[in-house]
Amino acid sequence: MWTALVGPIADLAGTWLNGKVEKQKAKNEVAVATAKAEAVVMQKKATGEIDWDLKMADASASSWKDEWLTIIFSVPLVLSFCGDWGRQIVADGFEALATMPQWYQYTLGVIVAASFGVRSATKFFGKK
Repeated sequence: MWTALVGPIADLAGTWLNGKVEKQKAKNEVAVATAKAEAVVMQKKATGEIDWDLKMADASASSWKDEWLTIIFSVPLVLSFCGDWGRQIVADGFEALATMPQWYQYTLGVIVAASFGVRSATKFFGKK
């Protein structure tokens, strides 16, 4: 008699336990699939950034843009060593730039960042 009663209860408990195991398996499979998808996205992002850097390096190989900006940014540096008249020219120039519209100042920043690398510029200014 006890076996007739224990058998169905054991079957019920076994079915319940199997259901819990299957549910946990499904949760684990979802977690693994999500982690794999995130890894693929991160890999593609890293590859895209590297590809972009390579393309930009190839494009600027025959360009004078970087050299031009380097010369322009060197002028105030050189004038600063030319006595009071040079320092006055630099001070007057920066004062004039400070009065320019903000959109113009931002545009200059974007031009420099694009030329020398946006990520390099943002790292320089402490952003990631």
